[in-house]
Amino acid sequence: MAAQHDHDVINRIANLESQLAFQDDTIETLNQLVTQQAEQLHNLQRKMQLMSEKFQQLQERGDSDGLKPEDEIPPHY
Repeated sequence: MAAQHDHDVINRIANLESQLAFQDDTIETLNQLVTQQAEQLHNLQRKMQLMSEKFQQLQERGDSDGLKPEDEIPPHY
């Protein structure tokens, strides 16, 4: 009877070790994904900032010329 109990305990420990290894792998994968997404977010924020600055410059240039983009006729008319 004790041998069966020892065998059950060994199986449970092996299962727990297997689950732990799987969880460690999953955590590492998720960590890499979060790191990649943080980098992508940073790049997108920088691009958005540059586009905002460029738009501001275009607006200021249009205001000084007396022209407004909404008043311009598209080239296909």
